[in-house]
Amino acid sequence: MKVLRLLLVLVVVATAGVGVALVATRPEPLPRDTTSAERLAPGPYTVETTETTWTDPTRPTDANGDFEGSPDRRFAVTLWSPEDAPGPHPLLVYSHGFMSNRHGGLHLAEHMASHGYVVVATDYPLTHFGAPGGPNAMDVVNQPADVSFLIDSVLGLAADDRPFEGGIDRERIGVMGLSLGGLTTTLVAFHPELGDPRIRVAISIAGPSAMFGPDYFAQADVPFLMIAGTHDAMIRYEENGAPVPDRISDGGLVTLDEASHAAFSSIAAGPMRLLGNPDSLGCESLVANLDLPPGSNPFPNLGGPEQGILDASDASMPCQVSFDEAMSPGRQHWLTTLAVRAFFGQHFAVEASERAAHATFLSETFPREIADVHYTPAKRAARS
Repeated sequence: MKVLRLLLVLVVVATAGVGVALVATRPEPLPRDTTSAERLAPGPYTVETTETTWTDPTRPTDANGDFEGSPDRRFAVTLWSPEDAPGPHPLLVYSHGFMSNRHGGLHLAEHMASHGYVVVATDYPLTHFGAPGGPNAMDVVNQPADVSFLIDSVLGLAADDRPFEGGIDRERIGVMGLSLGGLTTTLVAFHPELGDPRIRVAISIAGPSAMFGPDYFAQADVPFLMIAGTHDAMIRYEENGAPVPDRISDGGLVTLDEASHAAFSSIAAGPMRLLGNPDSLGCESLVANLDLPPGSNPFPNLGGPEQGILDASDASMPCQVSFDEAMSPGRQHWLTTLAVRAFFGQHFAVEASERAAHATFLSETFPREIADVHYTPAKRAARS
């Protein structure tokens, strides 16, 4: 009995210590009386969350490890929508990262829905954390069609089945994603075979992009924003984020000083933030589940020069760096949220004055007010 009491005391003490540490590591609020702090506030609408399951019977799920495969692709889906907001609404599809799930962008989905957007996300069949047979990054080649299926499914909801009023504006459909979801986003926005022409705006958050040449981004007239961190141990900033402005003609790059990779995910706001750099933990799982020999093409099924895709076999392997002290995950979420809302607002706000205000905030006000934010606009000439 004394041993049990001692163990109980130790657990209570340890829990209390974690609680104190979580309080102590909360991010410092953004500077008061700034546009950035003001824009971070939730929008005017209460957010309604709807959980559902959809099945695409037209495409199979491949065999994977000890999983025999399936004749269809099944999706656990979450919809975030604004209550009592007049439509039609812009639609955003969020794509999760490798070994993550549809709630990895919760902070983004809730914020955007509070401002009148409808956001949909799913657990992709073979790349989410609990995928049958184990997470398999190679199934990313099938995820652009999954995005198209999600768009079809939302557009196809009958009025009585929609958890939101007013329907969807088919001219305001955007995509965003983190890491492997960022790659999914870039594929569905621009790929000549895998892309969806309904996409109007795309945001990749720390997504692999070393394999995309200038000709790739010229294949679709879609504004593109990359958000990347300088302390990303998984998707190296120098090879993936930094080159983007030279390859695109519309959009830009938001660089977050000392931002890590894993901290872009909502899950990092919990105990993971006690780590100096959450990539140290994320890399353990990534290396254990990513079977990628050095010097190999990481995604051979995405195409080649005909599709504007470069040979990326010489790209740096993930997690082969030191884990430098990184930005607080909470702060990283705030800054990413501000960039995401501004870029979509720049293109989807109804009034021209609103669109201009979003554009000015992203390119001028935001980096002026927040020292660890930098904005680099697209540098490539637009298509003639």
